[in-house]
Formats: sequence, structure tokens, C-alpha cells
Amino acid sequence: MPTLSDLQDEYGFLDADDRYRLLIDLGRELEQMPEALKTDTTLVRGCSASVWVYPMVRDDGTLHFLADSNAAITKGIIALVLLTVQDAAPATILATDIPHALAPFDLKNQLSSNRTQGIPNMIALILETARRYAAR
Repeated sequence: MPTLSDLQDEYGFLDADDRYRLLIDLGRELEQMPEALKTDTTLVRGCSASVWVYPMVRDDGTLHFLADSNAAITKGIIALVLLTVQDAAPATILATDIPHALAPFDLKNQLSSNRTQGIPNMIALILETARRYAAR
């Protein structure tokens, strides 16, 4: 997966169609999420498409997220969100301003409201997961 910074540089030079393609390609690069993990428990509420996010704690205490969606653009969006927090410690995730990190991508103006309505819920789920693990 590219870094958020590298992706931001590339994204800024693309037209709308190429930005869609970039998000779709980013979603294709997500680590495979086993079907058995796509349950009601891992489903992100409030998204127009189905989105699943499953956290795993690494031996070093960092959080690694598996994610998937049944819609290509939405899968790219969750991949973009995960680039801001993947493999970070819970405290680091909690200190990350995810909306600010995503602001340069201007998703609300680049994508339809249907596509972006679930982003706050994706972020909330990730932050709640980080809070749970930070408290341990």
C-alpha cells in the first residue's frame, strides 16, 4: 500500500475519473478479509454499501485492521481511511485527527453524498476500537 502522503501527491494531479480509479485500485490492494469475519458484529452501520472492519492486535500492541466492502469505491474509501491508522498503537490512533488527514482528498466534494455518508461511522468504529484497546 502507498503512504497517505504519496497518495495525496498523486491524487492532486488527477481528474475526477482518475480519482475514482485510484480509489478503486486502492481498495483492490487491501489485504483479503476472510468471509467468516464479515458478520453483523464487524459491519459498519450507516454506510450505503456494506463495509466490514475487523481489528487485530499485533504482538507489539499495534492495531491492524482488515476491511472489505461490497462496493468498489467504498472499499477504496475504507482503504484510504485505514492508511491513516494501520499498524499504529491505540494511543497513536486516538491522537490522530483522521478527518484532517483525509481533508486533502476532499472526498465530500469529489464523491456523491451516498458514497461519503458512512465515513464518519468508519472513523468512529476505528476510534472506539482504539479506545477499547488503549484502556487495557
